[in-house]
Amino acid sequence: MTSPLSARRRSKAPPPGETGQEALYLRSLSDRQVVVQIKLRDGETVRGWIEYFDDAMLRLTREGRPNLFIYKHQIRSISEAGRRDARAESPARPASNRTVSNGDAS
Repeated sequence: MTSPLSARRRSKAPPPGETGQEALYLRSLSDRQVVVQIKLRDGETVRGWIEYFDDAMLRLTREGRPNLFIYKHQIRSISEAGRRDARAESPARPASNRTVSNGDAS
């Protein structure tokens, strides 16, 4: 006879691989033109705002510098740094504490 607990464990479906929250968050950053700092896996940090993204990459637009296309697998974390306006360029403006991190630790 099987216990009711083991029957429940077998019938439980695995969690979904994709929740859609990443796309919602990136769309929000893009629509609001929030300046972000992106830390790459090699340790380099780049700053700009996300103009476009898809399943595999994003386009980072930078003020006075070349735009970058960055593959998502190269990103370690994304931190909000403020809105893209005159105040965002001021060093006195505090950066947001919100950070999104890619869960892979390689």
